[in-house]
Amino acid sequence: MDRVKQFQKISFWVISVFMLAMAAALGAVIWFGLEQVAAAAAPDAGNSVFLNQIQQMAVLLKTKFYAWVMPAVAGAMLILGWILCLVLGVVLAPVVKAPVKAESGKPASTPGKKDFLDQKVEQERKHRLFLHTLSVLQREGRLLDFFDEDLKQYSDEQIGAAVRSIQADCKQAVKKYIDPRPVVNANEGETFTVAPGFDMNAITLVGNVTGEPPFEGIVRHPGWKAGKKEIPRLADIRDASVITPAEIEIKAGS
Repeated sequence: MDRVKQFQKISFWVISVFMLAMAAALGAVIWFGLEQVAAAAAPDAGNSVFLNQIQQMAVLLKTKFYAWVMPAVAGAMLILGWILCLVLGVVLAPVVKAPVKAESGKPASTPGKKDFLDQKVEQERKHRLFLHTLSVLQREGRLLDFFDEDLKQYSDEQIGAAVRSIQADCKQAVKKYIDPRPVVNANEGETFTVAPGFDMNAITLVGNVTGEPPFEGIVRHPGWKAGKKEIPRLADIRDASVITPAEIEIKAGS
């Protein structure tokens, strides 16, 4: 419906301007014709009474040209143009209402469908980034292998040695790509003052929170924020659910 109204509005102004231009051209033709009639029917040319009356009428019209003739011509042309505009609106309305089709011949995507597809692509991207983070920790520190291991068959000393190695490798990977840093420069248990205008996404207030900042409280956790955002390049794989590809060693001669 909006497209129809827009088409009607544009066609109205275009036709109106065109008809005014045509009225100006027609007025020039009428003015030139009146001059020719007045000159041809001059009284000193021995004309008849009928021709003299025509000459008087031509002189009268020239005298009232801008007061009578031009407004009448412009009004008639505008009325004719508006009638034409109404006819075009009725005839072309079904064509304007028809959905716009893409070059492939398929109807153009509606805004609702486009928004849904964009949201689906964004969710898939976030899902893949999450799995990609696990992929980096697996590649650098074998984290998933550690989670999948049955620790019941190992002693505490063996587990401690394995955890130390895995923790060091994963810590190095996290430091390399994220470089986590505390949100507030205070240790757990220390007193910290929350200034007015603090970022509520960075600091969460718990306990008896009343009034307006500044607030003074005890740090329960200093929080973490990324010191850098060097996300590793996503692997070009068909199945985005693959975190780490399997490794198959081929025996010689097989």
